[in-house]
Amino acid sequence: MWLYSILLTCSISLPLILSFDNKLQFYKKWKFIFPSILFVALFYIIGDIYLTSKGVWGFNSSYHLNLLIANLPIEEWLFFIIIPYACLFLHESLGLYFPGLKLNQVLSNTITVSLILMAVVIIFFYYHRSYTVYIFSLVIIALLLSILDKTNAIRRYFVSFILILIPFVIVNAILTGSFIHQEVVWYNNQENMGIRFLTIPIEDFGYAFSMILYNLLLIPRIENIIKKIKIR
Repeated sequence: MWLYSILLTCSISLPLILSFDNKLQFYKKWKFIFPSILFVALFYIIGDIYLTSKGVWGFNSSYHLNLLIANLPIEEWLFFIIIPYACLFLHESLGLYFPGLKLNQVLSNTITVSLILMAVVIIFFYYHRSYTVYIFSLVIIALLLSILDKTNAIRRYFVSFILILIPFVIVNAILTGSFIHQEVVWYNNQENMGIRFLTIPIEDFGYAFSMILYNLLLIPRIENIIKKIKIR
């Protein structure tokens, strides 16, 4: 019953403690980061509630607490705060200690356009799979917005996402049934491509990629708004 909670606790513990590191001082960005996380989480939670009601995925009550909100376990709600926070922490840490570690503009643009085209093709061939269409639509929108983003955050994000994938694969593999008898989160394979890495539906990689990217695009805008308010 505690497995989902334990995974979330392990995911947030180290990033939260290291947020007070003297060099990184990640906690000073909380006033920009948490509003962004909550705003992005709102849209993903709405999608989560809808897809759960349609049987696209569901949750094994043996692995989560018996506290449900809109038919989602409380851990699922916390997921949309804890996991983005941990991922953003990794992204910022990499940027601090390796500031030059980012793609050049041409390569970044090439990858962005290629991913958009790939997502369009996937949606075309799997238009009848709701989870596939949902996720790759989010990816397309996020990538299109990144093209308009003057901060060019995606140039570093393409690199940091490789690091983010390490804890993501570990946590998500366990959630989807790797290393345990039953999955914490089950998926209806009629609503996805049926392609998995370990036990992780391939769409979940797009899920993580887009959710963090939306935050990276939104945080600077929230920061500008707060600074303008203070100036006034």
